[in-house]
Formats: sequence, C-alpha cells, structure tokens
Amino acid sequence: MKQKRIWIPQLLLCIVFGLCAVSCRSLSHDVSTLSPTEDASQFVTLTDVVPDAILEIRYFSTYNFVGQRIDGYEEPTALLTKRAADSLRAVSDDVMAQGYRLKIYDAYRPQKGVDHFVRWSKDFSDAKMKTYFYPELDKSVLFKQGYISERSGHTRGSTVDLTLFDMATEKELDMGGTFDWFGTESHPDFCGNPEMGEYNGDNHKSLVGRSITAEQFAHRMILRKAMLRHGFKPVDTEWWHFTLKDEPFPDTYFNFPVKQLHK
Repeated sequence: MKQKRIWIPQLLLCIVFGLCAVSCRSLSHDVSTLSPTEDASQFVTLTDVVPDAILEIRYFSTYNFVGQRIDGYEEPTALLTKRAADSLRAVSDDVMAQGYRLKIYDAYRPQKGVDHFVRWSKDFSDAKMKTYFYPELDKSVLFKQGYISERSGHTRGSTVDLTLFDMATEKELDMGGTFDWFGTESHPDFCGNPEMGEYNGDNHKSLVGRSITAEQFAHRMILRKAMLRHGFKPVDTEWWHFTLKDEPFPDTYFNFPVKQLHK
C-alpha cells in the first residue's frame, strides 16, 4: 500500500508535467506565429545577391489591386532571407544562360502590409482597381475565396513573386496573364499540366472563355522549372509565386519595413 501511495502521485506528476510540456510547446509555436518580429538580421537586400534582377515592386507603387502604396513598403527594393536569396541567385544564373533575367514584383512582405490588404478587403466601397485585377469577382468574396488572408508566406521572408524578362526583345516574357490577377487564369494548371509540362488549352478555358496559348504556357514552364530546379516550390493558384522548400523561418512572421538594408 505504501508503494502505491508513492507511485500514484509520481504518476500524476508525470502526467501533469507531460501535458504542460506539450501545452508549452504549442503555446511557443503559437506565439512565434502570431507575434511578428522586427529582427532583420538574417535578411539581405536581394539585388546585393542577385545583381541582374530587375525590380518592379508593385506594392511600393499605386499599380496594384489596392490602388495605393501598401503599408510597410518604404523603398522600392526587395528583401529575402539569406538562404532564399542564395537560391534565387542560382535561378538567375540558370535563366540568364537561357537568355532571360528575373523580374521581381514582391519578395519579403511585412505583416503590416498583409494587415493593409485585410482592411482593404473589408471595405466593399473601394473597388477602383477591380477592372484591372478582379473584373469577374465581387470584392466581397476575395477574403472568403482565399485571395486575401491574414497570413502570408511572404512575411516569413523566403517567398518571391516574379516573372521573366526576355533580353532579346527587351520585354517581359508573355505569360498570358498579369501578376496578381484574381482568377483561374493565374493557376499554373490553367490550359495545361505543369507537372508534365503539357499544354491542353483547347480543352481548358476560364468561366468567361479565356485561355492562353501554347507559347504562353511554355513561358510559364520555363520559369517554373528553373525555380523548382533550385529548391523552390510553387503554389496551385499563382504561376508567379514560389517559396523556398527549406525556408529558415517556417513559423516566424516578420514586420520590419521594406527598405534598403545596410551591410
């Protein structure tokens, strides 16, 4: 009986401490996810690592789906984690050998910028950019359908939105659709099978009858294959969006502003 009286409290203590450990780990994960940090020490200015990249930072400008400069974009530059920037340099070297340069629309995005998107999505009276980015959608469905969300992989610092610039024509490569277009036309599998690199546009059109050509689909595949070769993974809704597979901060969201980092 004496042994049981000692053993039972010990067992209960083990259970309590075990549950506390699980709870604390869960709480720690939640805190890292929900509390954006201002620490930029593991980031670089992208063009310091990829000097051949062309920048067109849409959220510093007014030509974006909101129609104004986004909070947190203080300079028209691009930032990434060191690891992601090094991998993107390998992509740049790859496509340069094929006659192209990378053109960057967005890279690291501070949480305050994401919060700006969320506020905008709830103001149904502001639809001044509807014609250019979401003509077939009512603004009220953008958040519900996942076009706008409270968290973004960009805020973790290893995601980039980009396209290709053709050095022969000195123009952007024709991808058959614009950056940040809200619709099925932006999906990598629109008019084709991206896993196989096969075009099937004759059998695949949008709800309003849009399609892309075999050449436009092939252009998307040039970008996609180069990104995948060098450690990035795609998403199934945007042909321009890629995240480093081995991203260094998978659970951390940053909030420092987009501006030139001093070496």
